[in-house]
Order: sequence, then C-alpha cells, then structure tokens
Amino acid sequence: MTLTPVESYAAIDLGSNSFHMIVANWVDGRLQIIDRMKEMVRLAAGLNEKHELSKDSMQQALECLQRFGQRIREIPQLNVRAVGTNTLRQARNSEAFMVQAYQALGHPIEIIAGREEARLIYSGVAHSRFDEVNQRLVIDIGGGSTELIIGRGYNAFFTESLYMGCVNMQQRFFDDGKIKAKKMRKAILYAMQELESLEMAYKKAGWDYALGSSGTIISIRDVIHAKGWCDYGITADALTHLCDDIIAVGDCELIDFPGLSERRKPVFASGVAILCGIFEALNLERINVSEGALREGLLYDLIGRVHDADIRDKTIMTLTHRYGVDIEQAERIRETAVNFFHQIQNDWGFDEKNDVKLLTWGALVHEIGLSVAHNQYHRHGAYLMANSDLEGFSRQEQIKLAMLVRSHRRKFPLEEFEVIHSSTRIQIIRLCTLLRLSVVLHRSRSSNCLPEIRITVNKDRIKLDFPARWLNQHPLTLVDLSTEQNFLQSAGIELIFC
Repeated sequence: MTLTPVESYAAIDLGSNSFHMIVANWVDGRLQIIDRMKEMVRLAAGLNEKHELSKDSMQQALECLQRFGQRIREIPQLNVRAVGTNTLRQARNSEAFMVQAYQALGHPIEIIAGREEARLIYSGVAHSRFDEVNQRLVIDIGGGSTELIIGRGYNAFFTESLYMGCVNMQQRFFDDGKIKAKKMRKAILYAMQELESLEMAYKKAGWDYALGSSGTIISIRDVIHAKGWCDYGITADALTHLCDDIIAVGDCELIDFPGLSERRKPVFASGVAILCGIFEALNLERINVSEGALREGLLYDLIGRVHDADIRDKTIMTLTHRYGVDIEQAERIRETAVNFFHQIQNDWGFDEKNDVKLLTWGALVHEIGLSVAHNQYHRHGAYLMANSDLEGFSRQEQIKLAMLVRSHRRKFPLEEFEVIHSSTRIQIIRLCTLLRLSVVLHRSRSSNCLPEIRITVNKDRIKLDFPARWLNQHPLTLVDLSTEQNFLQSAGIELIFC
C-alpha cells in the first residue's frame, strides 16, 4: 500500500492589530488545519505622526515572529508565505523592519497591496463557505484597513480596501478611551464617508447575502450572541443594541461584555463604529460570519503556486491581452531567455522555480509600454508594472518585475536597482542581463529560429558562442551585440561573443 505524501504549509499574516499564523497539511487534495497561532501586536498603534514604526512596536512584533519562526522551522521554504498589510504599507521605515523580521521569522515577508489583500480575503472566505450560485458581499475589518469584496464562487468581481481599521479609528475618535454618543456618531459618519465613493457601484452590482470575516466581526458576533440579541450572524437591530450598550459604558477600559477578550477591548468600540457605518451605508439587515479569511486565502494561493496553478501566471497573460502585446515576439524572447537561464543556472546561483518565473514574466510583458507610446516605452512599461493592481503579486515582486521591464533596453540603469533589497539585487541584475541579450538577438522580430547558442559565465563575465560564420552572415545582429557590449560594460558586465 502506497501512502499519500503529506505536504505541510504555513501562512503568516502580519496585520495592523494582530499577527496570525496558520499551519496545515495538504492531503489527497484537501487542506487540514493542524495549528493556529495569534498574538495581539497592534502594530498600527506604533505608527507616529511621521508614519514611522516605533522601536517598541517593532520589538514586540519581532518577538512574536521569533515564536512563529520556531513553529515552522521544519516546513520547506517554498511552502511558507508571510505577508504584511496596511501598517507595513504605510510605514516609511518598513524596509528596516522587514530586514529584522526576515531574520526573526526565517522567511521573507512580502507587503501586499490593499486590493490584493481583499482578493486573498475573499479566497479564504470562498474556500471556507463555498457557494457557486449566489453573489456575496464580504466585509473584513482589520486593524488598519477595511476590505469589501463582491464575488461568486471563487471569483471576486469587486475588490476595495479602505484606510480605516479598528486601531487607527480608535486613535482618531477614542484616543482618550472615552466613548460618548457624539464621538460614536462621528466615527460612524466617518466610516460612511469612506464608503461614499464605492457605495453606488456596490449597490448596483448587488449581492444575495453578506458575510463578515476576521477578528473584529467575529468578536462582535460573539458578544451579540452572548447577549441573546440574535441567534445567528449579526443583525442591524442587534448592532444598534450593542452600540447603545457601549455608549452606556462610556469607557473602553470598562467594557466587560461576555465573549469579548481582554486584549480586544481597547479597539472594540471603533470596530463596532465601522461595522455600523457599513450597515447604514449599504442598507444591510443581517450579515453571516465566515471563519475563513486572509490566512486561509494565503494558504490556497500558496498551494496553487506549488502545484502549478499560480494566479500570477494568469495575471501576466491577462496583461498581455489587455495591452495588445505582440505575444509571438514575447514568446520568442521568453524561450531564448529561459534557454540561457538553464545553461548558466548553477554558475549564477539562480533559483529554479522563482527566478525562472520572474524572467518568464519579464519577457512576456517587456514591451507592454508600447501601448502608451513608443518613445521611452521601457519606462512606461515599468510604471505600469510597479503601479498596477496585479493579482497575486506582492509589492516587492512588482518592483522586481518593473526593473526587468525598465532595464531591458538602452542604457543599463544600474543606480535604479537600489530600490531592490541588496540580498536579491545581484540576481535581478543578472536576470535582466539575460533578458537584454534575448531582446537583442530577436530585434529583427523574425520568425526564423535562432541557431544553437552556448552561453557561459564567470562572475560578471559572459561569453556567447555562435555557430561558425553565423555572425558574419547576420551583420545587424553583430552590430546590435557590439552596442549591447558597451551598455553592459558601463554596468560592470563584460560581454564576449564569437
């Protein structure tokens, strides 16, 4: 009897209010949750007026990550994914924190955009409560942001992330801990104001029912049920009763509701205010509650990557169609670049899975800027890659991809690679060099196949070996290679060809 191998995975969510980790096994195509860890770090409270994280907040976060790191030490690197959300998107010193966080956790941490966070939340909810028939509104109130998504089945149609969460709303309206009726109403109106730009579009799209997810909404449900105000989900009437009770208490520290944890108390009133604003703005009567959220979405996304169902591949192909990329030319360049990659993979220490993916994506979208203008199209393309909402991509991945597109032609902008962390900068420069060489060799855009070209490297020295007399028979390619030789030399890379 052959036993099915068990694959272990871990997803870590560095939220603005709390850090979560979920560990699971993938067995026979099913996810089995085997462990969960959660710590209230309240990272958003550590942001000062300059949007910098305080030393104390960073230290508390690092200690939490060390504990998480110990739990997942035996899980393969490729099977772990950690993401930072709103607070790390906002923090100006997030890069310094990320370096220390990597050391504490033992795994790299990605910062994801708000809409990507929303997509992952919806994925977690959809896998926890699958429904391929009804259209659903999903609401997730975090520490630094609130996500609202409309989707059906596993597909999200509308994804929005608003800069209001239970921590920053607490600081804005209840910073002294006192809860007055006027303060609560101001907080609710502020939430409604944040929703104003999407309210009509969401109502027009419609939904059959609404779901809430994550800690704030789960806590509200637990309190309401313990009070006996409704038997399932959260109703508008029950939420009104809860709001009145909070105002009657009058102080965040004195809130003592059944079902509410001690560490949730300081930000409970602000979370209730946000949900009240959402109910009022979207005319909700009841929402149900999902136990799945961002962590579960991360796990399923990660499993898809490992098992060749990577949402990022789909995103790149969607981009090529949207911007009218010459896919035949892109495929020619991709094929040559990947060929070169495999020839020198060991010499340059490339990662078989991640680096070849990045090179492939870069080849497929390197001409995307032509949709804007031919002049400086590599710069236009880089801007699109860095600033678009790309499903599945983290901020760091988009920057790397943008640099491949930016640097695939003309002067090699070595100084611009400073935006990429030093630990991966050399590898991205080398990937870019392979892309540049592939672009040069296919500049004629001919459908004729290239001959067998052998590439060898020795540190920053590259040698291309062509079949005898081939370069003499292709003088334009010879000139193009000579021009590229000068471009690379200015970047400290020596190119030899014969």
